[in-house]
Amino acid sequence: MSPDNILLRLPEEQDAYIRQVFAELHARGLPQQNQTPHITVTFSPRMDQVVVDKAKELLPALMPSTMARVGVVVFGTKSKQTIAWLLEADPLLEEAARELSALNPDGRGRRWTPHLTVGLRIPRGIVPEYMKALDEVTSGHFKEVTAERAVLWRPNIQELTELG
Repeated sequence: MSPDNILLRLPEEQDAYIRQVFAELHARGLPQQNQTPHITVTFSPRMDQVVVDKAKELLPALMPSTMARVGVVVFGTKSKQTIAWLLEADPLLEEAARELSALNPDGRGRRWTPHLTVGLRIPRGIVPEYMKALDEVTSGHFKEVTAERAVLWRPNIQELTELG
């Protein structure tokens, strides 16, 4: 079962650019990436309505929000890793995300690491190759991503709800 997610979605042109990065990585023989580019605020097996209501209250007023790409991070301790662009968020958005995470019974407390996943389930042995290729195919001019809108995504029932 996939968890419910409160996500920040990107404008169409940034979404298309990132999908092109995915396609170029795949053309180099690296694992296919099928996920919709997004920034996760918080997730839960079943998102509590209190968290959804608070997200509807906090997030729309902060959209759009520009985030700087400040690095590449690798998450995971097992054989499959996640590679992501580390983002620096506006302090007001960061505070809202931390509040939502703390309110979520399945959250990580008042923690939030803003990132955009660009490599999901990457075998540990090819992480360096993937990161090198990612650097090569990503334009040096692509320095920011924009959180355009907040949504609730319930993958198990394929339901996307705009939060603003």
